[in-house]
Amino acid sequence: MSLDHIFRNARIAGREDTLVDIGIKDGRFAAIEVKLEADGPQEDLGGRLVVPGFCETHIHLDKSCLLGRCQCQKGTLDEAIAAVAAAKKGFTEEDVYERASRTLEKAILQGTQRMRTHVEVDPRIGLTSVKALLKLKQAYAWAIDLKLCVFPQEGLLDDPGCEDVMVAALEAGADVVGGAPYMDKDSHGQIARIFALAQRFNVDIDFHLDFGLDPSHLDLLEVCRLAEETGWSGRVAIGHVTKLSAVPEPRLMELGKRLAEAGVALTALPSTDLFLIGREYDHNVPRGVALAHKLKEIGVTCSLSTNNVLNPFTPFGDCSTVRIANLYANVAQVGTPAGMADCLDMVSASSAKLMNVADYGIEVGQPANLVALACESRAQAVAELAQPLFAMKAGRRTVTRPAPTLHQPE
Repeated sequence: MSLDHIFRNARIAGREDTLVDIGIKDGRFAAIEVKLEADGPQEDLGGRLVVPGFCETHIHLDKSCLLGRCQCQKGTLDEAIAAVAAAKKGFTEEDVYERASRTLEKAILQGTQRMRTHVEVDPRIGLTSVKALLKLKQAYAWAIDLKLCVFPQEGLLDDPGCEDVMVAALEAGADVVGGAPYMDKDSHGQIARIFALAQRFNVDIDFHLDFGLDPSHLDLLEVCRLAEETGWSGRVAIGHVTKLSAVPEPRLMELGKRLAEAGVALTALPSTDLFLIGREYDHNVPRGVALAHKLKEIGVTCSLSTNNVLNPFTPFGDCSTVRIANLYANVAQVGTPAGMADCLDMVSASSAKLMNVADYGIEVGQPANLVALACESRAQAVAELAQPLFAMKAGRRTVTRPAPTLHQPE
């Protein structure tokens, strides 16, 4: 058998115990075997871990890299929303494209190959950011599959004309519809409108939901109800959900079972939530991060993601999903090998499931998408912040990051 490329002695994520050879032909995985008998260019991975590309389920490319334009002092959610709303007045397609491409390239270099970016639309910004990101989607398709989720950051029902812009964005090619129900007085009214748009355009849904620390009112219950009522189970995700960090474990398990039975997935965003939550406290500050790994254990599809990069919502970030997994493991006090492996799954396989990716995985017949890491297991990747060494998409090398070298004296 003649192949285009063979990777020898690889460890596939989820099957780390066995060294295998991976053969690639015509942009797809053609053979995965122990001691593969085949001809072609070969590369020995020396037992390193390979994953089928990282998945970023929740990020905001359109408002990344805004630190120089926004001056914030309080670090609250309201301040961040107001600061970005003011900055949006100066957005142009060229400006959004330039900032977003900077962030996207960082993500690609960190091994991300699937991404869902949330994009703000309203009567003031119109389709400016959508048009820029549709161009970006096409320009970087060789390295990453980018999906656009349009949503009303400043409210939908309480912002006249916003729904018209949402419709125009979906007609223009947006892939997913999102919401931020806490920005409207009638949160359930916004949720209903988002479900109606999803049905009209046959797209998935991704909400910013239940942000804060008071769990006495949870919009996730209405989202679960409508997911079942509309037949959208398996097509709905909710992000942040920091209120779940403020409920006792028995209640968390009860709510997790409700999410699982309704087919509603969840994304925790540790970097942003740690930065924004609990600003009213001067000691014993709550972490404010939903315990996604516990929900995953009872059947909820869960992911971890970056959310914001270098803006008032999160004034840091290098677009490394491995770093996000490590941060989450620290915050959630996950220390077992199985638990840390789960954290890596929540930026890879579980994230792909949340986004309903159909062709994800290192399996014969699938597109030859992979990232090699400087480690031997998923747990080690999270524990040691293992760096990507290279990435391949559809059988073509897209990223090379040589391992650092120590230069000892003679």
